[in-house]
Amino acid sequence: MSENTPSQISQSRDRVIILTSVIGILTNVFLAAFKAGVGIISNSIAVILDAVNNLSDALSSIITIVGTKLAGRLPDKKHPLGYGRIEYLSAMIVSGIVLYAGITSAVESVKKIIHPEKAEYSVVSLVIIAVAIVAKLVLGTYVKKQGEKVNSGSLIASGSDAMFDAILSSSVLVSAIIFMLTGVSLEAYVGVVISVFIIKSGIEMMSETLNDILGARADSELTSEVKRILNDEPEVRGAYDLIMYNYGPDKNYASVHLELPDTMKVSEVDKLTRRAEGRVYKETGVILTGVSVYSYNTGDSEAARIQNDVRAKVMSHDWALQMHGFYIEPESKDMRFDVVMSFDIKPKEGLETLYREIRQAYPDYNIQIVPDVDVSD
Repeated sequence: MSENTPSQISQSRDRVIILTSVIGILTNVFLAAFKAGVGIISNSIAVILDAVNNLSDALSSIITIVGTKLAGRLPDKKHPLGYGRIEYLSAMIVSGIVLYAGITSAVESVKKIIHPEKAEYSVVSLVIIAVAIVAKLVLGTYVKKQGEKVNSGSLIASGSDAMFDAILSSSVLVSAIIFMLTGVSLEAYVGVVISVFIIKSGIEMMSETLNDILGARADSELTSEVKRILNDEPEVRGAYDLIMYNYGPDKNYASVHLELPDTMKVSEVDKLTRRAEGRVYKETGVILTGVSVYSYNTGDSEAARIQNDVRAKVMSHDWALQMHGFYIEPESKDMRFDVVMSFDIKPKEGLETLYREIRQAYPDYNIQIVPDVDVSD
């Protein structure tokens, strides 16, 4: 049986996201209608706000569907790398809706505290709220599991939010029971608590989406897997400077440096890089758009000795995370290597320190040090 192509995998992912979102919409609209009815009959602001929260969840699912459909458009001349980042924009809109719902809920709850109105609950209304809690738990578990299955941050967040909503609805149920038993009304205060959590959720969603738009650090598991595949090639002594460019969920492009022996022919390097690019794409879905090469000295014990000495000097600094791409040409007295520096030091300051130390140890060499940014693990 043949394996699915990336296009087929993408289409399957979109179908799962859309189907799960539709189920979420129908469930949330159904729950919102029942909760709104209970809230109006019982004159409970907490229940009404809980219903509004369900409607905002339904609207979020609608936007998720629209975003998924737009993000799935094929690349064209104007957008040659596709439309995948639209999912991040749709997530930003969803977070804005959640934040607005939370602020509105907080305002209405405070009004109820200042001008309280007596709530009237019935056993039937409590049963409806309890059923809604169970439904939210089931929906949240299902949506989160589907999100993890297709690596959809939107679905995972929606599932977690639904389970959290169930906890908040439980607080509404408890306040209603307390009112029926003691006559003490806490529902306006519960409304404030619910509003705070909704606002917090909206801010967190917005912050996470903003990180994706700005360019967050690549997932360490993914970068480690890419490097493992590259290092599996017998000629490769190391894979360095892996930079990931994200153009939407599961749409990653990357560039990398491979350290190869200085005896390899260009034709051999070409064959190796094409084979490595194919393996990386097949096993991780990452497209290697650029593979550059470092050469290392072979059959030269003096070069190995100098490399070990230079490495010891470089790595003696806490801000020097890695040294690679080392190569020397004894005849022309040229030495070159790259150093990955942490964000704890300015590149210019680090370079000045390294140049001073290495030149002092090897005054006869022309030294070239390239500072690399700590972009991936």
